[in-house]
Amino acid sequence: MNLKNVANAGSLTELSGVLQTCRAGAFQVDFFSWGFYATSPWRNYWHRHSFYEVCLAYSGAGRFSIGAEHHDVGAGDVFLARPGDVHEIESSHMDPLGIAFWGFALRAGKDGPGPGERGWWSGLTDTTRPTVSRRIGSLASLVTVLGEHTAPVRSGYESVLSGLGAALVVDTARAFAAEDDLCTRSPAATRLSPAVVAMQRYLADNLSRPMTVRDVAAAVHLSARHAERLFRHETGGSLMATLRRMRLDLGAALLLDAGTSVTEVAQACGYANVRAFSTAFRRLYGHSPLAHRALEGTVHL
Repeated sequence: MNLKNVANAGSLTELSGVLQTCRAGAFQVDFFSWGFYATSPWRNYWHRHSFYEVCLAYSGAGRFSIGAEHHDVGAGDVFLARPGDVHEIESSHMDPLGIAFWGFALRAGKDGPGPGERGWWSGLTDTTRPTVSRRIGSLASLVTVLGEHTAPVRSGYESVLSGLGAALVVDTARAFAAEDDLCTRSPAATRLSPAVVAMQRYLADNLSRPMTVRDVAAAVHLSARHAERLFRHETGGSLMATLRRMRLDLGAALLLDAGTSVTEVAQACGYANVRAFSTAFRRLYGHSPLAHRALEGTVHL
């Protein structure tokens, strides 16, 4: 957590009118406010908003009151007022509170979470969750970087700010979410390791070139034996069998272009000659490349 850099994020206020909307998962995010309070005594009297208002304290101390609750807050705290929450923030006079703050609303589209579905967003939408947290994750870094991208406005800023804005919203929600809501719903066992994903990508990128298990293993800095064992364990197939299938699947797609000769298709799929390609193709698909083209890729049973 690097809160010192947040003290230089005064330019965050310049995001108003610059970063107004982004996507965060299945939600449309609309930003309504960006701000920064330096370390001098101040008081934000009782009020409420129609959106989520979030404050990250980077220095000093103060009190965050929401309804009948009163919370002492200081550097490293992030605190949240949900839509409709009447709240007040008062800085200490002896040790003034410095904060960066942002306000936004979430709109779930037709592909949004269903009734009862929970996830990172539950930290915001579940009103039984806390309003003060010290689980700030990357919030300090994100606020700092967002402030740095306000000026000068450069080509591509929309994409950069949109991505940073989405990360800010997700990390904000995570700060208040229950741990169970942050668990992914897909079992870890179904995910491939980075090494196997890299090997699959290497195969796909080099279908037209001669290739051995050693070549693929070297690309992920493993021995040939270890790479083959790992790949087979996670995918259920060997490297070379997978390569053959990928080459022939590519060939099946290329054959549908009548302007490409079978020789050209064979070469694009890494086969030295048409005969070898045709034999392998027939073995997998049950008919010749020319028959596949004539059938337009459809097998009639």
